[in-house]
Amino acid sequence: MYQVNMRSFSKGGDFKGVTARLDSIKALGINMIYIMPIYPVGILKAKNSPYATKDYNAVGSEFGTLDDLRALIDGAHKRKIAVMLDIVANHTSWDNPWIVNKSWYVTDTAGNIKYPRDWEDVAQLNFKNNDMRLALIKSMKLWVLKANIDGFRCDFADGPPADFWKQAIDTLRNMKSHRLLFLAEGSRDSNYAAGFDYNFGFNFFGNLKGIYKNNKSVKSIDAVNARDYKGAADGQGIVRYLTNHDVNSSDGTPLDLFGGKKGSMAAFVIVAYMQGIPMIYNGQEIGTPFRLAFPFTNSHIDWSLNNQDVTAEYKKIIAFRNKNEAVRRGVLTSYSSDDVCAFTKIEGSKKVLVLSNLRDKPVTYTIPSALENSSWKDAFNGLRTKLGSTIHLDPYSYMVLKN
Repeated sequence: MYQVNMRSFSKGGDFKGVTARLDSIKALGINMIYIMPIYPVGILKAKNSPYATKDYNAVGSEFGTLDDLRALIDGAHKRKIAVMLDIVANHTSWDNPWIVNKSWYVTDTAGNIKYPRDWEDVAQLNFKNNDMRLALIKSMKLWVLKANIDGFRCDFADGPPADFWKQAIDTLRNMKSHRLLFLAEGSRDSNYAAGFDYNFGFNFFGNLKGIYKNNKSVKSIDAVNARDYKGAADGQGIVRYLTNHDVNSSDGTPLDLFGGKKGSMAAFVIVAYMQGIPMIYNGQEIGTPFRLAFPFTNSHIDWSLNNQDVTAEYKKIIAFRNKNEAVRRGVLTSYSSDDVCAFTKIEGSKKVLVLSNLRDKPVTYTIPSALENSSWKDAFNGLRTKLGSTIHLDPYSYMVLKN
């Protein structure tokens, strides 16, 4: 998956800037793009956030026209890339036309419309109002029809009640003309039962930061996997990442958080292969060394940045994932130590073994008895290797082996 933040993606900050780079996105190995909100952005009480939706049924003029959006999606489809739109269902801007329907919003005892959390630039929708729910679902259906999209990334999905999402997803899945995917930007178990294909990897990201910053045991990933997949049925999973539009702005780039080029690649192998759907945030693949800061208008990706080694390594890691069934769908067995993330993925006769040193120091890893004296081939260069009782791993180095 590839996240597009249009305001930072190109100097024009529009659909055309993304369409122009579809070949590069395809070459990276991507088969799903998720585009941040495309709607007109509210002005009243605003912070210029694209998550303050002024009109659910229109394209924001700053991004282009509906025809421009269709051209982007058509271009992606020609390259066998699906496209998700971002829907902000929990709240609207204060100048959204819906605001005249006060019962569509949550109010306080004095009758004033409330805002969620500390987000004063948006108004909280009332999911006890069935007319509002139906209007939201209608808008989602219309985008499927008028733009030919392939699903939705649902912002702050843990905000609206799970029964709303079940109602919406059930309705949209009844559109037999499209096979849709749904990503919850949330982590509650009930999202799976509501019909979401994917939850968001908040827990994984936070835990990975702890491993790099606070020397937390790498074994802690096992508990995250168990927690994240509680309630998940076959095919449902977690979208995992080293960065996205929120944490890139607030926390830092992957280079900042995960040990520069080498450290971030050791981490990305885990993101891509262990248990989840890997997501890349635009600019990550060229090693963008600066933050794309909120509200996404202060900085633009420099696509001329000469970090070909970074791009090539992302392509290499993703390409193996795309062609190896065991990596994508295999049964996971963890053999991690406090410093090394180690695991096998097995699907039928296909086996993959990953060893990634998540420390900025050399580590000697003890091979578990189940893997001692086993023979493998390097997944990237085909060289044969036989494991003994221990293996030396340089700082932030990784090995991917296959049978």
